[in-house]
Amino acid sequence: MKKIRLGIIFGGRSVEHEVSIVSARSILNAVDQAKYEVVPLGVTREGQWLSPIEAWPALQREAKLKQLMAPGSEERHLILSTKLAEAVEQVDIVFPIIHGTYGEDGTLQGLLEMANIPYVGAGVLGSAVGMDKAIMKALFRQQSLPVADYLVTTRREWRTDPEKAVSNVEKSLSYPCFVKPANGGSSLGISKARNREELWAAIELAAQYDRKVLVEQGLDAREIECSVLGNDEPIASVPGEIVPANDFYDYQAKYQSDQTQLLVPAAVPEDTAAQVQNLAVRAFRAIDCAGLARVDFFLTRNTGEVYLNEINTLPGFTQVSMYPKLWEATGIGYSELIDRLVALALERHLDKNKNKVG
Repeated sequence: MKKIRLGIIFGGRSVEHEVSIVSARSILNAVDQAKYEVVPLGVTREGQWLSPIEAWPALQREAKLKQLMAPGSEERHLILSTKLAEAVEQVDIVFPIIHGTYGEDGTLQGLLEMANIPYVGAGVLGSAVGMDKAIMKALFRQQSLPVADYLVTTRREWRTDPEKAVSNVEKSLSYPCFVKPANGGSSLGISKARNREELWAAIELAAQYDRKVLVEQGLDAREIECSVLGNDEPIASVPGEIVPANDFYDYQAKYQSDQTQLLVPAAVPEDTAAQVQNLAVRAFRAIDCAGLARVDFFLTRNTGEVYLNEINTLPGFTQVSMYPKLWEATGIGYSELIDRLVALALERHLDKNKNKVG
């Protein structure tokens, strides 16, 4: 049987560069070597694409993706087109495992669409909406999904009249509230504001990361997550729970603390688990997602109400990440999960190529 040439695009310019490398390495170690021939394609922190020969060291051992030429080089676009041409010639399908900006925001997906390469995960639209929390929440509300109260302001509005921006928040929400860049990942630029002074500082911080700032009503709640798998007929895993080491699940609690707990499955009533699974699938469909996603929820401590927080269209994929751990607890192991995602990507690509052009 001919092996499937599986291209893994990893690294990237986002703060989740190292997480991406670990995810890619986990995929390499778990794939069925009798089914797949892995073709690694690395992207350095500076955005330079590396050929399989250049990228292999980072997957096979604890190595970094090395920049081969100075950032800003006039040859950058030539290098990009050359590496992409190599990918087209060498792979049957791509697993883009670059987390965060320039990896799961639709930009990389658009590049793969232009090259007509099948790829794992959401398309351009689903990826872009999944990254933009303001648009995401607007769509969730349009689909009558339970979303906590929130407000969106822009960097221009903030710079022009910060007093008005703060007053608008205080009229609509109560303290505490959470302030975050509308587009971003890894909890960078996110703050919890307990009063006007902290709100002022939080908006100023978030505005450094994105032109849109999202302010959300704080809830006394548990953080519940659910994995989704599929295309037009997605299924949901058992829910899990995040117990952050800090006051909330910030960057330090995610990546630097060994005190954060991932509880799988979550200790919730059966009807709550079923509600979370149903909402996860509805959220997946609401943004036209495909392949995989992790959907995050808040479960209020006093009332037991479930609120949809956000959807992550390209979650961490290490063997200890929540997405595969939830599927393992549901009965789908890591290697089988890769097989299913590849099959879903090929299915979606074939279906899309049935469209009439012109």
